[in-house]
Amino acid sequence: MTTTAVGESVTASLSCGRCGTAIAGGLLSCPACHSLVHAEALRSLAAQAAAAGAAGDNAAELAAWRASLTLLPAQSRQFAVISEKIAALSQAADAPRLEKPPHSGAWKWLAPIGPAALVLWKLKFLVVAIATKGKLLLLGLTKGSTFFSMLLSLGVYWTTWGLPFVFGFVISIYIHEMGHVAALRRYGIPATAPMFIPGFGALIRLRQAPMNPREDARVGLAGPIWGLGAALAAWAASAAGGGGLFLAIARTGAWLNLFNMMPVWQLDGNRGFAALTRSHRWLAVMTLIAAWTIAADGLFVLLIIAAVVRASRADAPSEADHGALWRYAGVTLALASVFRLTAV
Repeated sequence: MTTTAVGESVTASLSCGRCGTAIAGGLLSCPACHSLVHAEALRSLAAQAAAAGAAGDNAAELAAWRASLTLLPAQSRQFAVISEKIAALSQAADAPRLEKPPHSGAWKWLAPIGPAALVLWKLKFLVVAIATKGKLLLLGLTKGSTFFSMLLSLGVYWTTWGLPFVFGFVISIYIHEMGHVAALRRYGIPATAPMFIPGFGALIRLRQAPMNPREDARVGLAGPIWGLGAALAAWAASAAGGGGLFLAIARTGAWLNLFNMMPVWQLDGNRGFAALTRSHRWLAVMTLIAAWTIAADGLFVLLIIAAVVRASRADAPSEADHGALWRYAGVTLALASVFRLTAV
C-alpha cells in the first residue's frame, strides 16, 4: 500500500456514486445522502488490513487502518470503530510475544543450568533483531534526500572538525533519526526519510500524527534510545583499540542525545514528558538530578530547570504511562553513564 494510491482515489471522485450530488473538494461524505465519498478505497484498505492481520503483520495492519482514518469523517461511527481498533493494535505493538526456549533437541542439554539457558536462547533472537535493524539502517541510505543531505552535512562539518570525526558524528545522528523511523513503522505511521540540515541536525516529517501522547512518547524517545546504541558502539570500538577518535564520537553522541532529552519545544524529551503524569514528571526530575551526579556536566542544569518548569505545569495526563517513564529515566541514566565513561 502506498499513500500515492490512496491520494489518487481521494481526488478522483467529484460526484456521489449513489445519488449523483456534486461534492465539493475535501468533503468525505455526500451532503445529500451521507454516503462515504471514498467507499471503494476504504474497502480496499480494509482488505489490506485483514490480510496483514491474518499474516501477523501488525505494522502493516496499523498502516492500513491509519490510512482509512484520513478518508473518514471524524464524526462518523466508522471513524470511532477504526480508532478503537488502531488503539488496540498500537498497544499490541508494545507487547511482543516472547518465545520460550525449547525443552528438547539440541537445547535440551542446557536445561540444568537454568537462567543461563534462557539467556543463551534469547541471544539468538537478539542477533536476529540486530540484523533486522541493520537492514533498516541500510534502507534509509537508499533514499536520495537522506543520502545527499548527509553528504552535504559531511562537507559542511568537515571544514571544522575533519572527516574521520565528522563521519562518525553524522552516522550517530543518522542512527538516532532511524530510531524514530523504526518506531513510526512499528505503529504504522507514514513519514519521510531523514533529512539532514547542516548546523541543525536532521529531521523526519510525519505524514500522519500519532493518535495519543503514549505513541508520541515512544516515537520521540526511540531516537535517544537508538542514539544510546550508537554511542555505546563507539565507546566499545574505542575500548577495543579504536583510540581517542571513537571516544570523542561516543562522548559527543551521548551529549547530543542528552540535549534531546530536554522537555522543551519539539525535542524528544518534551514528547516523552507529554505522556507522564505530574508525579511521574517529578520522578523524571529526580532522575535528571541523579544523572547529573553521574555525568557532572553543566548541560544538566538546563535539563533540570526545563524539567522542573514542565513538571510544574498543569497539562499532565491523569493516566499513568509507566513505559514512557522507564524509557525516559533509563535512557537518561545510560547516556549520562556513557558520557562519564568517555571523560578524558
